[in-house]
This record gives sequence, structure tokens and C-alpha cells, in this order.
Amino acid sequence: MNIVILANRDLASNFALNLLIPHLSQHNVSLFLSAKVGGSGSKPLEIQTLSFFEQTLLTQLLSPLLEKLNNHHGFKSFGQISKEFVQPVSELNEINSPLGLAKIRKLQPDVILSIRYGRILKEAVLALPPLGVLNLHSGLLPDYRGVMASFWAMLNGEKQLGMSLHYIDDASIDTGRIIAQSYMPVRPHQSYLWHVLQLYIGGCELVTQALQTLALGEQLKTTEQQQGRYYSFPNEQAIKRFEEQGLSLVKEDELVALIHQYYF
Repeated sequence: MNIVILANRDLASNFALNLLIPHLSQHNVSLFLSAKVGGSGSKPLEIQTLSFFEQTLLTQLLSPLLEKLNNHHGFKSFGQISKEFVQPVSELNEINSPLGLAKIRKLQPDVILSIRYGRILKEAVLALPPLGVLNLHSGLLPDYRGVMASFWAMLNGEKQLGMSLHYIDDASIDTGRIIAQSYMPVRPHQSYLWHVLQLYIGGCELVTQALQTLALGEQLKTTEQQQGRYYSFPNEQAIKRFEEQGLSLVKEDELVALIHQYYF
């Protein structure tokens, strides 16, 4: 199949791609990246710090070092992953524009996969792949739609988090038919970022299974979503409540194990 992946230029997307790409060798895969998720408004300091670990750490620190190493066997930077695709990885923030549509149409995708992509896909894009557009969402739908779903689930005292693979049926956010979900228990002593990365282990297994089904010419079984709730970026009050419960957005000591996955 021809598969177009839309992802974000951040740590979680890169982590997910490193898990997923080895299972897509029989397909023609192309990758486009968005620069960020969400609007450009000011965010609490804690969210800005999280952004450093999610984006700057990978793009400005890890990636340049990785690309200087020869014969390393760990996770790869976006630049190194690029060698696995039919064309170099490129940034595409205006996917709904005529130029963006032309770039996607040229690749004749059978299916489009979105992983943390930072733009809402409109009808013209959604109509391109005959097998549809799939989205991997780090939250259990329909109760946790929107941004930082796992943060809100942890704040609300949920005992488990989950990943949802669903169709994008229209330009609304996280409302399409659910294909499958994976689950993991909340570990309060671990950070929000740790949980998000771990969720992609099960989430990428869902994607692999779904793509295998589509490649066989079979339809995916789906469940229609019921009424749910949409969340946006947390404000200072929500972050304070998060910390008062003994929870943390990120822990620097967890990064040692993460970096080990990239370098070894």
C-alpha cells in the first residue's frame, strides 16, 4: 500500500515512528511533519518546560548527536528515519492549501495515518485516500478528546489510560469511528510524559494490526462514538491541582532511560 504518515516534529511522534516503521517495510511510506500542536497563545511556564522536553530536546540536542554517530543501533532521528521512506521527510503545515493537497495527491495514498499531527484535516484531504484517514489519539475516546488527554485523565483520578485508533471522518476533532483501543495502568510516581511515550507502544501495535487488515483487502470493524468531552491545554489552576496530587509533567531522571533507547 501507499501510506502517508502525518506526524509532529516532537519526541512522542519520533518515539512512535521508531516503534512503527520496522513493521511497514512492505509498504511505500511517506512522512510529513507539522511544526507544533495547538495554537500560538501563551501557555503556563510548566507547559513551556514540557515543550522543551517534547521538542527542543530531540530537535536541537539528541538529533544532531545521533546523526554524527556511525552504526548506532538505537532509535533514530527524523533525519535518519527519512532513509526508510520513498522521499525525504519534509515539513508540511498548510496541508489543506492547494499546494499541500497537491503534495499528498501526487503520492496517491491508499491510507493516511495521523500521529500527533498539528493541523485539522479538512474534507479535501480526507477524500484523497480510498481506505480512509486513521488517527492515533493518546486518550480513551469519547471521554478524552482533544489536547493532552492523558494529563486530564490522570488529573481526574483515572486508574488506567488508553490509546484510541479511530477514523477521521470529518473536520471535527477526535469524533470519528473507533477502530481499537489499548490500555495501561496509571503509575502515579511516573510523569505525564513517561505515560504518553509508553502509550505509543500499545498504540503502534493497533496501527500495525489495522494496516495489515487493510492490506489484505478487508474492512476494519468500528464503533460509533457517543457523547464525549473535549479538553484543551491545561491552565495554571489545572497544573497546580495536578501537582497537588503528587503528579508531575516530566521528570528529568526518566530521560536517562529514554536517551539510552536512542543511543544504544
